[in-house]
This record gives sequence, structure tokens and C-alpha cells, in this order.
Amino acid sequence: MSYAVYLECVRELSKACASTGIIWATNFHAMKPLIDFGSEEQKQRLLPKVAEGAIASLTITEPTAGSDATGMKTEFRPDGDSIVINGSKTFITNGAHADLYMLFGKWSEIADSKGSISVLVLEKGTPGLKVVREEDKMGLRASSTAALAFDDCRVPRANLLGKPGEGLKILLASLNKSRPSVAAHALGIARAAFEDGVAYINERKQSGKKIVEFQGIQFMLADMATDLAMCEAWLAHVARMVDGGATDFGVEASMLKMRASDLAMRIATDAVQLHGGYGYCKDYRVERLMRDAKITQIWEGTNQIHRQLIGRRFIKK
Repeated sequence: MSYAVYLECVRELSKACASTGIIWATNFHAMKPLIDFGSEEQKQRLLPKVAEGAIASLTITEPTAGSDATGMKTEFRPDGDSIVINGSKTFITNGAHADLYMLFGKWSEIADSKGSISVLVLEKGTPGLKVVREEDKMGLRASSTAALAFDDCRVPRANLLGKPGEGLKILLASLNKSRPSVAAHALGIARAAFEDGVAYINERKQSGKKIVEFQGIQFMLADMATDLAMCEAWLAHVARMVDGGATDFGVEASMLKMRASDLAMRIATDAVQLHGGYGYCKDYRVERLMRDAKITQIWEGTNQIHRQLIGRRFIKK
């Protein structure tokens, strides 16, 4: 199916449950490099496992390499027909339960920091792979986020995607497509919060009037509805770019991820406000939506990083 359909699925799933949405989306983004860059043998051997229900994990972030993923230190050392892995990863979605890890690291025999980035598929049960801990998070609590350690993990060289040092282009291609996905995730949360807020203020009364009848509240709704419509339209625009074969859509993806995630946090916060004291209690979903929204401003590059990426485009060369 099209990338546009994929983004719609992420948004609808996330509207119902943001944790489920991100588990499902991570499966896609962890395996998309295999679909796009893997050999036919790798696809035939590994992709059927996903079709049968395997969980996948995109394994990039490290304790000292977050928004700047190229600063990773995990080492891939060639040893005959095997690759030996040493290092650690953190904040890995699906990390504690994955069957397949799309793992990025640096090839030990290539000196260039960025030119050494490589990528391989690590399978569950490989000796030396350890789940260090699962994070106790503010939001997305039904989605596993784990820290991992690799101690002389030995992987067949046949699991390497492309050649040693070709990981950077795969990494950038993966991030470009995962950022609109984060936006779809954020917009699902935003849409749920908006609809919950509207439903509540149409029922709840103060001073003999429905809350929705107060002009100040209507102004809040007008801003939320308008911004949500514009972000959803930009999501569709970026999806059309991808489906149309565009290869240079990094700035558009950054614009989308930044604005959609900021909006999700604002609408979720406003929805809590519309619920009054009840919005601060777990009886109503908006309490969870507000907690779930926050991470969308942080992962796949913080919004400060995305503002920098967008701003750089205007430097004249």
C-alpha cells in the first residue's frame, strides 16, 4: 500500500491508543531499510518472520548519541564470516520484546566517523544481547522502551545490509520517512484530545450554560481546529511527495514533525484545561493523552534540532 495509507493507519491507531500506534509504526520503520536496501536473500529469509507476527525494533540511539545519531559508538568488528558487536543502545522502542533489531553501529576498520556507519539485522536470542532495563516513562506506558547492551554478539555477515560504511544513507533514508510517521502519531493524539474536549464541553454546564457557549472557549476551539486542519493537510502533502518518488523532502518532514508535535502538546494541554479538575484525573482520557503527547516533541530529533535543520536551508551558498 501507499505511504499515505500507512500514515493514515498510524494516525487512526494513535488516536485510539498512542502506545499501540508507536509499536506498530516501529515495526514498519525497523523493517523498511530491509525492504529498500536488503538483498533478495535477506528479504526472503527475514521478512516472512514479520508477516508471521515478529516484532521489530529500530535500534539507533545511544547514551551519548541522541539527536545527533552519527555520534554513535557501538562497534561492528569483522571476524571471518561473522560480525562481532560491542556497545550499548538506549531509549529503544520495542527493545525488550523485539524478534528482529535493525541495528546501526560503526565498522571498526573504517576510520571516518560518519563513513564507518553500517547496519545489520540482529536476531532475538543472539548470545551477548542483553536487555539492561525497561524505562518507567511518563507516557506511552504500554509501549516498551529499553536500554540494550551488546557483549561480543556474533552475527552472520549475511545479516549486513549493503556494504560496510553504507549505513549513513540508510540511516538518513530511515529518519526521513520516520519523521512524518511521528507527525501522524502526534496528530492522532491531537485529534483524540480535540474530540474529547469538544464532547465534554458540549455536556458540561457552568453558570447555567454549556461550557462551549462561552466566547473564550469558542476562540480556543477555533485555534485548535484551524491548526489541526492545516497540519493534517501538510501530512497529506508530504505523503504525496513520498508516494510521488521525491527523494529530497527532509525539510518538509522536519516542518511537519515539529509543528504536529508542538500542536499535539498544545491541544492535549488545552483539552485537559477544558475538562477542568476532571482533566487532571485518570477518569478521563485527556490526562493520558497529555502525557503521551510530550514525547513527540523529543524523539526522532528534538524540535530544537528540527528548527535548526529548517533554518539552515536559508543560508545562501
